Amino acid sequence: MKTSNMKNQTPLAVLGILFIVALASCNSAMDKNISASRLKLNLKNAEIYLTAKGSDHRLSKLENSEFTELNQPDEHFPTIMVDPNKSFQTMLGFGGALTDAAAETFYKLSEQKQAEIISAYFDAENGIGYNLCRVPIHSCDFSSESYAYTEVPDDTLLAHFSIEKDRAFKLPLIKRAISATDKKLKLFASPWSPPAWMKTNNNMLQGGKLKPEYYQTWANYYVRFIDEYHKESIPIWGLTVQNEPMATQTWESCIYTAEEEKNFVKYYLGPTIKKSDYPDTRIIIWDHNRGLLYQRAQAVYCDPEASKYVWGTGFHWYTGDHFDNVKLHYEAFPDKGLLFTEGCGYPFNLDSIYVWHWGERYAESILHDLNNGTVGWVDWNILLDETGGPNHVSNFCLAPVIGNTQTDEVHYMISYYYMGHFSKFIHRGAKRVACSSNSDDLLATAFLNPDKTIAVVVLNQMGIDITYKTWIDGKNVETVSPAHSIMTLIIK
Repeated sequence: MKTSNMKNQTPLAVLGILFIVALASCNSAMDKNISASRLKLNLKNAEIYLTAKGSDHRLSKLENSEFTELNQPDEHFPTIMVDPNKSFQTMLGFGGALTDAAAETFYKLSEQKQAEIISAYFDAENGIGYNLCRVPIHSCDFSSESYAYTEVPDDTLLAHFSIEKDRAFKLPLIKRAISATDKKLKLFASPWSPPAWMKTNNNMLQGGKLKPEYYQTWANYYVRFIDEYHKESIPIWGLTVQNEPMATQTWESCIYTAEEEKNFVKYYLGPTIKKSDYPDTRIIIWDHNRGLLYQRAQAVYCDPEASKYVWGTGFHWYTGDHFDNVKLHYEAFPDKGLLFTEGCGYPFNLDSIYVWHWGERYAESILHDLNNGTVGWVDWNILLDETGGPNHVSNFCLAPVIGNTQTDEVHYMISYYYMGHFSKFIHRGAKRVACSSNSDDLLATAFLNPDKTIAVVVLNQMGIDITYKTWIDGKNVETVSPAHSIMTLIIK
């Protein structure tokens, strides 16, 4: 009986041995493939760039730091740990808004200062390399007057549509920015309000809603805008449906509930864009604060017939941080983009333009937004004058660059330099990689650029210097982060 059982079990035993051998071979092949696919880094040294309070360092290049062996980081020593083999979202870009106010201020300055500003923003080598900008569709509060491209009542055929007002300042500025980036600048456009005659309150200002009978006309208006800009050799990459659709403002504004925005995209704007000569134009919903970010996205993305037209969700920073909502969106809708579309300091005070806080406000927001899945970060006005305008409703604000049109002086706020620590070194196409900090006093993010360099940005908002290590794959560099500073390390 025992011999018989052994004979019966022999084929099973052989099969088991063969399976184990095959599995081991498979695992060995998988290990080899994984090993081959891992990023190979020399890790010889890191280039370091610094902006620090109480010093002259403004995006200043310091001496390179050399990597040394460190098998195991110490949990009690501040350390930024980077894993370039674990990646997340792909970067689209950084930039600001090319508003009427920015353009009007720009052309009130001397040609020398104009050239300086274009280089400061859009030159990737000598400036901070902006490559993603926002353009208002007709007027917003940061215009010298309120206007639409057709103000003739019931002009449903858009027979009177004209971008003539943009030709004075806005179009020339946009063209200079495009030229300075060698045509790499991507633009998305946003309306603050439909023309007054399309609205329930017959006013571009003070909120109101789009009348249902003009839904199609308004959708056609976007396409006409894209077409007129295309004729000027200004391609439009994307559109937001409406700037701040839950805010009734003293300036141009229009209200949409989530259901109304969804239906406008589903039945009008989406199909109209797809049938136009510009079917690849990206549609971005919400374009308002982080607080309702998930709710507004969920309302659209849970309807497949609306969702199919939408590239992603835009958001602002004006009512609380709510960074967790950005993360929730990224996790819940991984196939949709996340784009920070507006943020600025306010109210304006010329005496406060060098206050250090403004730089840290930008950097903290950018770090959290990037680490929670955002693919682009776009500031508000790139340039304002000595009053924080022009603004036709006196809603004066700060901008990273202030141009004094009376003295021809150009002032760079700390926010300009802090923004540059991201925009100059994190390139389009870069992938965010795993980056963790064991110090509550240091915030950090890391990106793997298309050229295989790694950009690590480290923010210290504390009033003390912090010595820390940046650790990658068994090696590290040790660096001192000065009090109230931001650093970018470029690792090859």
